[in-house]
Amino acid sequence: MRINTREELVKARERYLASLNSQRKKILVCAGTGCVAGGSLKIYERLKEIMDGLGVKNCVMLEKEPHDSVGLKKSGCHGFCEMGPLIRIEPMGWLYIKVRLEDCEEIIQKSILGDECIERLIYCDKEGNTYEKQEEIPFYKQQTRLALEHCGQINAESITEYIAVGGYQAVAKALFDMSSEDIVNEVIKASLRGRGGGGFPTGKKWQQVLNQKEEVKYIVCNGDEGDPGAFMDRSMMEGDPHRVIEGMIIAGIATRAHYGYIYVRAEYPLAVSRLQTAIDKANKRGLLGKNILNSGFDYELKISQGAGAFVCGEGSALTASIEGNRGMPRVKPPRTVEKGLFGKPTVLNNVETFCNVPSIILNGADWYNQYGPENNHGTKAFALTGNVNNTGLIEVPMGTPLRKVIFDIGGGVKGGEFKAVQIGGPSGGCLCYNDKDNHLDLPLDFDSLKKVGAMIGSGGLVVMNNKSCMVEVARFFMNFTQNESCGKCVPCREGTKRMLELLDDIVEGRGTLEHLELLEELAETVSETALCGLGKTAASPVTSTLKYFRDEYIAHVVEKRCPAGQCKALVNFTIDATLCKGCTKCARMCPVGAITGNLKEAHTIDTTKCIKCRACIDGCAFHAIHEV
Repeated sequence: MRINTREELVKARERYLASLNSQRKKILVCAGTGCVAGGSLKIYERLKEIMDGLGVKNCVMLEKEPHDSVGLKKSGCHGFCEMGPLIRIEPMGWLYIKVRLEDCEEIIQKSILGDECIERLIYCDKEGNTYEKQEEIPFYKQQTRLALEHCGQINAESITEYIAVGGYQAVAKALFDMSSEDIVNEVIKASLRGRGGGGFPTGKKWQQVLNQKEEVKYIVCNGDEGDPGAFMDRSMMEGDPHRVIEGMIIAGIATRAHYGYIYVRAEYPLAVSRLQTAIDKANKRGLLGKNILNSGFDYELKISQGAGAFVCGEGSALTASIEGNRGMPRVKPPRTVEKGLFGKPTVLNNVETFCNVPSIILNGADWYNQYGPENNHGTKAFALTGNVNNTGLIEVPMGTPLRKVIFDIGGGVKGGEFKAVQIGGPSGGCLCYNDKDNHLDLPLDFDSLKKVGAMIGSGGLVVMNNKSCMVEVARFFMNFTQNESCGKCVPCREGTKRMLELLDDIVEGRGTLEHLELLEELAETVSETALCGLGKTAASPVTSTLKYFRDEYIAHVVEKRCPAGQCKALVNFTIDATLCKGCTKCARMCPVGAITGNLKEAHTIDTTKCIKCRACIDGCAFHAIHEV
């Protein structure tokens, strides 16, 4: 079981790859969190039950030697979350969408025992075009998957399949063909920047830790991912856990660190389970632990579960949490690279950053630099959510225009016209498209976004249509930030609370122009004086919406009107006397008796009683009731 040398790793790959290729067909059932919630594990069990009943040899874990069979696999996230549960059939590359339990028998009979594609289960776009192969679907065709290369393509729980597709070869190269300095220089040359926040150069961080004279150093992977609407890191941990581990081992070799921690929120039980399984199997195979591949290099890796505090995405708060203390940031310097976990030099990167490392080491920085613009090389994974037709997990080259992401990959805006996108979660900002600002053609990279007051952050993209109230959006994110403030510093603890109170006043009709002035003053104070990076960016949703949608704020505080019609306190209903037939249905439906009138006469609404429940609007057959 143990792989003792580099030569044995090469032979193991050849053997496992031959076994993988001997499977005449493969069924890859998406077992990411989204599809699991939709019942994909029950579909997986049903497929196995049917094949066992028919005497079809199937294997759920890769055989040691080549064997003619059907591979049945729990894969990682396929990405097309809008269409789940998803099943991919190999070697044809068919993707079946919205699969149900009752579809399983037909899939086995027609696609596995036969060679027939089931037309009703393949993707069909709004124009009626159908796509059998996954790679032909526009959602996938426009992407470039590097960090997500194996997600949805292999068994997420199998170390043998990971080895078969080249897993741990980068570790072998780092151990035997490169020095620590060589690895660091290659990562610097690749211009890999941290994918979890501000985009700090990864190689520079590794160099700083390598330069430290301390004997004990740590590698920490941030898998906390607390941004609303973000699930990139979770999907990578669930779908390709060995790639995360491999990237961390290489970071250890590069900085001469022998201990690592993966910090994962306990709200990600599937990610925790698959990571622990992967760590156990890697230890058993000799790819973790003592004397990896007989190189003399030791590396111990553990999982630390967090309680789901947003502030623990900040480096010093995260390390404090691992140490068993309350997750709160500290004053810097010293930086984490000097005194991090347990007071020792620490490399801290997020999951996606580590997932990029094996490919860079195997293929070289020059290969990696073909993707993305100068100083922003590589790809970026985004969680595409909100008012967009194709929600899901995507990966595109850095510098890809926002327009391509939303309209070509995302399939356009749902339920209205494009208005804005919140990027980078609560720490990010709004991008928009109007008469003054055109962010749709803005390249999505660290430097371009910084120029317009936004940031990539971890990669959440929440698309909003023209029915979204931007003041309410700012209030939502401020409410989240205020709830998640650790309370250690006054600017964040009190400043965000005061800003939330002002936003509450505005959406509830009590706002004035002075509220806007105070909001801007507080935003500047919090940004300049908060202790940690999360506090410093807490006001970003407010400042960006004030900048690009100030007219909506003015409408709320001066006209006492919500242009999008979303703020209940600023919406009133009226009955058009020329359309009302006096049927009395609206009066009978009103739960608070706000509507009065005689039979066959126009009715009226008492706005002081109306609770804006919309029951009257929804029930009026003559469309006589309108919002004003």
